[in-house]
Amino acid sequence: MSAPPSYLSIHNITKSFDGTVAVDGLSLEVARGEILALLGPSGSGKTTTLRLLAGFESPDAGAIAVDGEDVTRQPPAARRFGMVFQHYALFPHLDVGANVAFGLRARGEEAARRVREVLAMVDLAGYERRPVSALSGGQQQRVALARSLAPSPRILLLDEPLSNLDPALRERTRRELRRAIRQVGITTVFVTHEQEEAFDLGDRIAVLHRGRLEQVGTADELYDEPATAFVAGFVGRTAALPGERVGGRAGTTALVRPEAMRFAADGGTALEGVVTERRFVGAQAFFTVDAGAGVVFEVQAPLKAVRVGDRVRVAVDRVLYWEGTGAPGHGGTGSRSQEGTEAQGRGGTA
Repeated sequence: MSAPPSYLSIHNITKSFDGTVAVDGLSLEVARGEILALLGPSGSGKTTTLRLLAGFESPDAGAIAVDGEDVTRQPPAARRFGMVFQHYALFPHLDVGANVAFGLRARGEEAARRVREVLAMVDLAGYERRPVSALSGGQQQRVALARSLAPSPRILLLDEPLSNLDPALRERTRRELRRAIRQVGITTVFVTHEQEEAFDLGDRIAVLHRGRLEQVGTADELYDEPATAFVAGFVGRTAALPGERVGGRAGTTALVRPEAMRFAADGGTALEGVVTERRFVGAQAFFTVDAGAGVVFEVQAPLKAVRVGDRVRVAVDRVLYWEGTGAPGHGGTGSRSQEGTEAQGRGGTA
């Protein structure tokens, strides 16, 4: 099946500030109606990329096009992009309706009708006269979304849209945000450093690191088929260990995820170690195992699988090997996977 045609095209854009490269030759294609997440650590270039798309910054090189139209040098207002800022930027002296209507050229009943339409889209019908100060954080976020949607933009841009919410409210608001975007069908690019948020909202995720694109794909593709060692270490949780310790060549790095490890019965080849910690995460737990010689890793298993202080044997069912000896999240080239390999690793949170 051929890929859908591109609606938003980012071609080889580069941006530097005072000699420091923030975005380095970035190219991406986004289909009409697609939700693309820009994911990466601090300093990866994701917010600068969003500002370049919005027109708040101008690229040093490269081009940005929407539906075949070059918008690289257009001012923000001419691009017809909607923007939801991290802190929402609502006007506290205006009620909900006035905030939503602020960017509309229409006035009177036509504007009022459009305000009612977009508030209904974000499940805030009838909130026009309410002061924004009386709203919850999630409701304020939806007002900001409604204001961005009111002028019928071609592209929706969101900068860390849920970062100001507590965890419980963030999860609920995330579902509401995805429903609203899907209902409108607008092409969307959003920035986040939260992997769960990127996986839940994005149709595809673009992983950025030091201003460059490491990989773009679905959540499953990034997790199961990482294209670089950085992606393998950054997405999810991994343990890194010398490849020769788990059947690989000398000079390679083996990456193993906690869920690919299991406590094994006596017999066969398995790593031995002592359980030093149990971290509760619901129906399962992460067990820290110290295998000696500085080898410490985590195993994901049922809560009562073992106890702290137990001496255990650990087998690994899947290993990713990478050329080079860098820790996950810091480079490496080439990859292969091997099923049914027993391994050990150095635990850590990517």
